[in-house]
Amino acid sequence: QVQLTESGGGLVQAGGSLRLSCAVSGRTFNSGAMGWFRQAPGKEREFVAAIDRTGGSTTRYADSVKGRFAISRDNVKSTVYLQMNSLKPEVTAVYYCAGRGSIFYDLRPTAYDYWGQGTQVTVSS
Repeated sequence: QVQLTESGGGLVQAGGSLRLSCAVSGRTFNSGAMGWFRQAPGKEREFVAAIDRTGGSTTRYADSVKGRFAISRDNVKSTVYLQMNSLKPEVTAVYYCAGRGSIFYDLRPTAYDYWGQGTQVTVSS
């Protein structure tokens, strides 16, 4: 059984940083692309960042987080990370890690097969 477990969320002041982690177990981590999504109250789940499983580990970001967030993966530890810097109150949401069988990333939540339980990120002004 595949399990994705997020950690690293919390309360931080505007301008601060957080690093989210997502540990993957129960599948071959090296086989597929991984992504981060977020969902704020009353809003749909939206794409934040993704990393593929090609040789170059190509990444993709939502326009709103470019230059401030960075996604990475450690294939030895079977973990994907999301480093979030210069945080703003509008990024407050539950952040979800997701995985899919394809080596290529996708921006649509429906394209992902596996999901974590989510971790709350709250940025105060």
